[in-house]
Amino acid sequence: MAQDHPHRTTPDRAAPDSTPSGRRDPSPRVPRVLAVAGSDPSGGAGIQADLKAVAACGGYGMAVVTALTAQNTRGVTGVHTPPADFVTLQLDTLQRDVVIDAVKIGMLATADVADRVDRWLGQVDSDPHRPAVVLDPVMVATSGDRLLDPPAERAVRALLHRADVVTPNLPELAALLDEDVAHDWETALHQASALAERYDVLVVAKGGHLVDDDVPDALVGPRGVLAQVVAPRVRTTATHGTGCSLSSAIATRHAVVDDWALALAQAKEWLTEAIRHGAALGVGGGHGPVDHFAALRGALVAPFHASR
Repeated sequence: MAQDHPHRTTPDRAAPDSTPSGRRDPSPRVPRVLAVAGSDPSGGAGIQADLKAVAACGGYGMAVVTALTAQNTRGVTGVHTPPADFVTLQLDTLQRDVVIDAVKIGMLATADVADRVDRWLGQVDSDPHRPAVVLDPVMVATSGDRLLDPPAERAVRALLHRADVVTPNLPELAALLDEDVAHDWETALHQASALAERYDVLVVAKGGHLVDDDVPDALVGPRGVLAQVVAPRVRTTATHGTGCSLSSAIATRHAVVDDWALALAQAKEWLTEAIRHGAALGVGGGHGPVDHFAALRGALVAPFHASR
C-alpha cells in the first residue's frame, strides 16, 4: 500500500478549527478542500467541477479563482486573468480564517499567478496543519495545443516541488519531461516514474487518452508503480472536466482516508460512474460534463417527489 510522500509531513486530517472557547473540537469533521483554479461558466470543468467533485466525495469545497474563461462544451473563446495580487489576497484571507485540509491546484493561466501560488504554498509548508497538495498541471489540451506560454509553463514546473501528487494527462506528462507523448501504457508508466524521480513527487498516470477497452490509472513513485486501478472504458462524449474532477476527488478522499492509493481507487470508482451518466444530463452540443452527483441523484430528488 502506498504511503504518503516520504519528505512531507502528513497533516492532522481531523484537526478542526478552534471552538469559541479556544478548545479543539475532537469530533470528526468534513474535510475542507480548497480548489485554486480557473472558472468554467458551463459548469463542467474548472472550479465548478472541482466544487462538485469535492462535495460528491464528502468534502466542503472552497475556491480561489485564478482566471475567468468564456467557454462552453465546444471550446474556449476567451480568458480573463485577475491581477496576481488579488489571487494572493484571496489565498491569504481564506487561510487566516479557515483550516485547510487539502489543496487542489488547476489552471493558473500566467507565470505571475503561478509564482504567487508557489509563494503561498511555501508559507503553508510550515503550518502545523499543512494541507496535502494535489497539482493538476493544466498545460496541454487533449488536442495537443499548449495552453500556457513558456514562462507560465516554467512556473508550473516549479510548483511540482510543492505538490504531494501531480495528475497530468499524457500530453502534459510528456511536456513536463520534454518527450514525445506516450501511446501505450508501459511508456506512460515509465514517463510517470521519471517525473516522480525528477521532482520527488507522486504521479498519477492516467490511461484515458489511450484506445484500449480498459482504462488504467496508476499511482507512481520514483521507484515505480505503487498501486494501479482499472475500469472498463465508457464510450461517451461526456468527458468535459474529467481531469479537474479526478484531481479534486483524490484530494478530498485522501483528506478522509489518509492514503493516496486508496484515495485514487475511490476517486476512480466515483468518476467512472459520473462519466457513465454524464450524457443523460443533456448539457451542450460538444463534449458534455460528467454527472458528479449521479450516485446521489435519486436521493436528492426523492424528498421533492414525496412532497407532491
